[in-house]
Amino acid sequence: MIKVPGRKRVVITNVQPVIDEGQFPAKAIQCSPVTISADVFTDGHDEILVQIWIRHSTEKRWQQHPMVFENNDHWTYTFEPAFAGIYEFRIKAWTDAFRSWQKGLMKKWEAGMDIDVEIRNGIAIVQERSEQLKGSNRKDLQRWIREMETAMGTEQQLRLIHDTQLSAIMLQPELTDIPCTECKTYQLEADRQRALFSTWYELFPRSAGAGGKHGTFKDVAALIPSIRHMGFDVLYLPPVHPIGREKRKGKNNALIATETDPGSPWAIGAREGGHKSLHPELGSMKDFKQLVKTAVKHDMEIALDIALQCAPDHPYVKEHPEWFRWRADGTVQHAENPPKKYEDILPFDFESEAWESLWEELKSIFLFWIDAGVKIFRVDNPHTKSFYFWQWLIREIKNEHPDVLFLAEAFTRPRLMEQLAKAGFSQSYTYFTWRNTKEEIETYMKELSSAPLRNFFRPNFWPNTPDILPPFLSDGKENAHLIRLLLAATLSSSYGIYGPLFELGESTPVSGKEEYTDNEKYEIRQWQRDTYTKIREVLIRINRIRQQHTALQQYTDIHFLPVNNDQILAYYKTSADGSDTMIVVVNLDPFHPREATVTLPASIAGRQYHFAVHDLLSGDRYDWHTGENYVRLNPYDLPAHILHLQ
Repeated sequence: MIKVPGRKRVVITNVQPVIDEGQFPAKAIQCSPVTISADVFTDGHDEILVQIWIRHSTEKRWQQHPMVFENNDHWTYTFEPAFAGIYEFRIKAWTDAFRSWQKGLMKKWEAGMDIDVEIRNGIAIVQERSEQLKGSNRKDLQRWIREMETAMGTEQQLRLIHDTQLSAIMLQPELTDIPCTECKTYQLEADRQRALFSTWYELFPRSAGAGGKHGTFKDVAALIPSIRHMGFDVLYLPPVHPIGREKRKGKNNALIATETDPGSPWAIGAREGGHKSLHPELGSMKDFKQLVKTAVKHDMEIALDIALQCAPDHPYVKEHPEWFRWRADGTVQHAENPPKKYEDILPFDFESEAWESLWEELKSIFLFWIDAGVKIFRVDNPHTKSFYFWQWLIREIKNEHPDVLFLAEAFTRPRLMEQLAKAGFSQSYTYFTWRNTKEEIETYMKELSSAPLRNFFRPNFWPNTPDILPPFLSDGKENAHLIRLLLAATLSSSYGIYGPLFELGESTPVSGKEEYTDNEKYEIRQWQRDTYTKIREVLIRINRIRQQHTALQQYTDIHFLPVNNDQILAYYKTSADGSDTMIVVVNLDPFHPREATVTLPASIAGRQYHFAVHDLLSGDRYDWHTGENYVRLNPYDLPAHILHLQ
């Protein structure tokens, strides 16, 4: 006999969300709705039963739930993951002889055909099911059979055929001997809410001091109330470890450093220690843990930068030479991106024969800082390390600490960034920094908010970083900073800024380069952090709006609106429960006022024609309507409307 599932008739296909045929888990958010779907059908006209079996990876028992028929053979099930971690699910389906009989009988009855034989067929189906059961269910089915056989006329029989208790017993597919079609087991990973919605602020701890002194963790802790007041909930610190002295870079990335140059924090390791040590001038481990506690007290978290690389004088280099690639002249291969040379940084050799001990040691770095209270890691250049390493490491850590989050700092090719997200990174840096035109922004957001990316890639938008000062900011000054801030904060649910340069409007680039002059990566800077700026004022407003409106706490339900001006971008977002709708209109030109008409669809206001909108940025109120609405935005005033539809 040919080896085929001969009695199986149901087909299950197009299961979603599934990443690379189940090789990686799709992403979800704890306590937020996630919909699992599939196309399920059979030959002919028989009815089918479709179930989803689902469980958390820590549970032994599967929970069984019916899937809902939508249309065109499409079935769905929506649930809210109660816990962080991995969920497993599979879909099962059967042909349903009972409902097929009910449906066929009623069609014949409504067509005026004789249904006596059909009734006897149904009784036989119920009799067969009763023989498979025990207890009260069996007695109830046998009682139903007797009532059918003694019923006074067809009308009474039809009422019995649609008895709800009968249907409840008969619609238990696992009790039938009809073969089940079952898809493979897939996975969903549920992260805590901050994986989707977060507001990041980056600062260099060594620049947190005053009077020319090296900053400390205590100085950073003193800044937390003001950073929280601006509306940020994640404080990201560049590496806080000892900095190498060999091949140290000087001011503005000079190849030769002076004795007073502090070096780049990303050149990790010196005689004081490596990745599990603290720069002595920043403070003690007690000070660091107190900083973490201070952040928590203000409803914030510390995100720590982990850069898996070493300065030439890192202890690893002498203690574990097998973890590095050695050149013919007896020196270790330093990092390169020709024509650039990063001689103060040595990469690990992920093709080393000692890869297993290397992987274990690198995992121990993350565990060390988790023990110190860190739950969020920003990982430097993860695309230059093995993808398989990240897949292993993130799963190893999250099996034990499911609330830990990872941000991938990977400004690289799209497929590499996507692979890191599949491997487990909770969020990723993006190309937003270089998407400036209306067409570029719309195209990019449609890509991010659509399948397959929406199922595994969560964007974090950064207008600037210590490495990147885009021309739009340096040319457009304050107005450009406001425009990019408003776009980042309303397009994506997670965004971040590198401060205090951003809110102070610092925008002087190195000649011919997209980076800040007198870069903080290579020197200690002193800032007038309490200086009033319009940028800081708008920061506070926009972050408060984000906290108060759930429509802005997601990035997948975004709809771009027709506007008759290429310098004005308009879009709206609606919360998952439909209770909150926000309309955003932005002038993309930092130099000139622009005006246009924004066309709203009837669906945006529940088919109302007139409705009120409140500009939460300016405080103004307007009467808008479906169809065309006039706007004029002056970048020297406020370059955007953020309208709450009321």
